[in-house]
Formats: sequence, C-alpha cells, structure tokens
Amino acid sequence: MSSITKERKRLPDWLKKDVLLNTESRKVHALIQEFNLNTVCKSARCPNRNECFSSGTATFMILGNTCTRGCTFCSVPKGRPELTAESWELREEPKNVARAAKIMGLNHVVITSVNRDDLNDQGSNHFSRTISELRTEIPNVTIEVLTPDFRGDKKCIETVVNAKPDIYNHNLETVPRLYREVRPGAIYTRSLELIKYVKNLNPKIITKSGIMLGLGERKEEIIQVLNNLFLYDCDYVTLGQYMQPTRSSYPVHRYLLPEEFEELKEIGLRIGFKKVFSGALVRSSYHAKELHEE
Repeated sequence: MSSITKERKRLPDWLKKDVLLNTESRKVHALIQEFNLNTVCKSARCPNRNECFSSGTATFMILGNTCTRGCTFCSVPKGRPELTAESWELREEPKNVARAAKIMGLNHVVITSVNRDDLNDQGSNHFSRTISELRTEIPNVTIEVLTPDFRGDKKCIETVVNAKPDIYNHNLETVPRLYREVRPGAIYTRSLELIKYVKNLNPKIITKSGIMLGLGERKEEIIQVLNNLFLYDCDYVTLGQYMQPTRSSYPVHRYLLPEEFEELKEIGLRIGFKKVFSGALVRSSYHAKELHEE
C-alpha cells in the first residue's frame, strides 16, 4: 500500500444520497433472490444501488460472486470460486438473467462478471450464452457487457464479440502508475489493446471504458489516459469518484469537486469521444441506458 493514509475521509455533501427503498426496489431484490442471481450493485457496494433498484434496474453479475483477482479498490469477495463450470447454478444462470430482465421490463441490460481465471475459457462462453438467452427472451433488447481483460486471450474476446453485444465495456479503472497497487494482475496496455481488438473485430459495436478518480492520480495522467483510450478506438468514457467500500480497501486520496468532473467532461469531448459521462457518482453502468440513448 502507498504512503496515503488509510484513514477514511468524510464524504462531502455532493456524494451523500438517501434513496429509500420502495415497491419497485423490493421487487428487484425479490427477483434477484428468486432467480439466485448476483448484481454488481450489491456485491461492489455501489452508492447508487438503491436508486437503481428503485427505478427497476440492476447490473447483473454473472459467473458467481467470488473473484480470482485481488484488486484493492473492489469489495467483491476474492479467492477460489466455489462454482465450477459444471455447477447447476452457472448452467442455469444465463436463462435466469434473461427471465429476470424480462420480468423487470428491461430493454437495456448490462452484464458484468467477476474474473474467472480458473476457467479454461475465463467465462467468455458464459457471456455468449447470456447474450443469446437475452435476445431470445427480449428480441429488441440492447445489451451492454462489462468484461474482465480475459488475460488478453483473443479467443475469449472473440467469443463475446461474436455474440454481438451492442456495447462492449472494459474499464481501465485508473492511471498506469497506480496499477500495481490498485489493479494487481492487470496490465494497462493489455486493457487498451482489448478495446481496440473489439473494434477491429466488429466496428459496429460501441466500445466503452471508465476510470475512477481520487486514488492519487494527477490531472495530466487522467488526460493521458483519455488520449490513450481515444487512440485505441474507445467511443464512450465514464469518469467517477472512487469511494472506499470497506476499511480494508484502497484509501481515497481526495474527493474531486463537481466542477472538476465538468472540466474533464469538456476535455473528453474535445479529444473526440462520442459520449462522456463524468460526475462524482458516475459508475460504469450507472444510467447506462440514458447515456447510450442521449
């Protein structure tokens, strides 16, 4: 861990939100339990989860709830996954995601996953199956995937791309200088190359990425990442404030002001991105449908 203090900083007013559970959010909770599903909203302790649940949306997290990587910013459980490729829960998961999405009335579905470095295909076929089931259940659905880096395995990337998601998201998460501390096991250039490879395979697929801010990065480093993403054929970019999910997670270095996020949005648009979604509470899949349709 760096020399940054582990003491948790007090949240500024613009990061505080109080969205009470309502009938719609209870319905989402019940569906998730009924179909034995996971959401990144809950597992990653997203600050927007009650708001999203209250509006009848959620980001489905497939391939179980245990990640094989040790990213220090994330609160998803880490270790050796209990669910194998042959597990009944995983075999049924693609259909259950599609059924739950249909009941929720979703026409834009976001699918993400934990890293599954333990599987031969790293879970890429599971993404493909889930996309296929969604197309069957909801013919006019738009599908956004947020995948791991698949360790740069082109066959895995091709498997997901060949299933034809509408949007392919892969987050860089932070600036390259902080990768060793924040995103161990990942490689900055490998993530950039994944985005470019997706676009090369299918230019019609919208590419998307995001980074968290407040981890100790410098402004010039953020701008360099934005320039790199644009050069590697990224269409949409999201910028949000990092919020320490647990006391053992990587500490917040500072909270950016709202006007800083607005400035970075303008910089991103000048660079040439088709869409830039920048704000303290912005997350990869937060208002994903609205960002796409805007």
